[in-house]
Amino acid sequence: MSEHTRSPKAFVIEEEEGKTQTRRKPRAITDIEFPPEESQGELMVIPPALPPRKRGWRWGGLLAGSLASLAALWAGLSITQLIEQSFAHSATLGWLAAVAAGLAAFALVAIVVREIWSLARLARIEHIQEDAAKALNLDDPASAKRAIANLSGVLGGRADSLWGLQSLKQHESDVMDARDRIRLAERYLVSPRDEEAHRLIARTARRVTLITTVTPTAALDMLIVASQNLRMMREIATLYGGRPSTLSTFRLARMVLGHLAVTGGLALSDNLLQHVVGKGVLGRLSARFGEGAVNGIMTARIGIAARDVCRPFPQEPKARETLGSLLRELVSMDKGETPQS
Repeated sequence: MSEHTRSPKAFVIEEEEGKTQTRRKPRAITDIEFPPEESQGELMVIPPALPPRKRGWRWGGLLAGSLASLAALWAGLSITQLIEQSFAHSATLGWLAAVAAGLAAFALVAIVVREIWSLARLARIEHIQEDAAKALNLDDPASAKRAIANLSGVLGGRADSLWGLQSLKQHESDVMDARDRIRLAERYLVSPRDEEAHRLIARTARRVTLITTVTPTAALDMLIVASQNLRMMREIATLYGGRPSTLSTFRLARMVLGHLAVTGGLALSDNLLQHVVGKGVLGRLSARFGEGAVNGIMTARIGIAARDVCRPFPQEPKARETLGSLLRELVSMDKGETPQS
């Protein structure tokens, strides 16, 4: 470095003449307007699913599988010994036993295939609900196309869907949004079944109310309510395109109970009952009829949840069935079964 290093100095930059720096006083600005955002409508949601199970080693499953294997081996050995003893006694008797065993085996295979097919059909309805909800929420054309194609395949072999499928096919080449296409398919294929679902739920709830009112024991009440609710869920699933068998019916019942647990649909209160049937009316009813009415109300709740689970397309909140109309119809014992608006 050189010896003539300049020491640091401070410089002041003078402002140009004629330009003065003025500071504006803060003031409130109230004349700003924001353009309104486009409304996307209410989001459609599919019925809440149960939380996934943790997969892992289960001693209960091992025990059940081992016992089932032993039972199958025991049954096979017993049938084999029976056929051998029948042949030893008489050839005709042996062939009859062999034919009966073959028919039993064929029936068992048919039942297993039917159960698997019913479970697969129920899972297909769940996929249709997911695609329809995605198409309505995101306006996704691919999801709408998959949902309509799968629904057409599910309802294709039914006589009550021919007119709707033909009407929907006429609009196949039209240019429309995914939401509009889903709503069009809902109008032709799904909405006509909602009224029948309403009548089915109201009829079952009324039947449960009347039967449980005259049954003598609580244990018989439980059996009647359980059987009627399982039958109602099967009929609702069949109405919307499912064909539940034994295992799929129990799986459907598990889904409905999960839907009720998530949405809080199992809660009953005196305020709700008084709001529906009128304040002070319950006090004048007999205790037995009150128990029957509670069973009917619970059946109506389960029916609404089963309809939400089985319905292929999510329904708009303003068009959904309310419990109030069903309760009024249940308590008044109205003969009409048309849904109230």
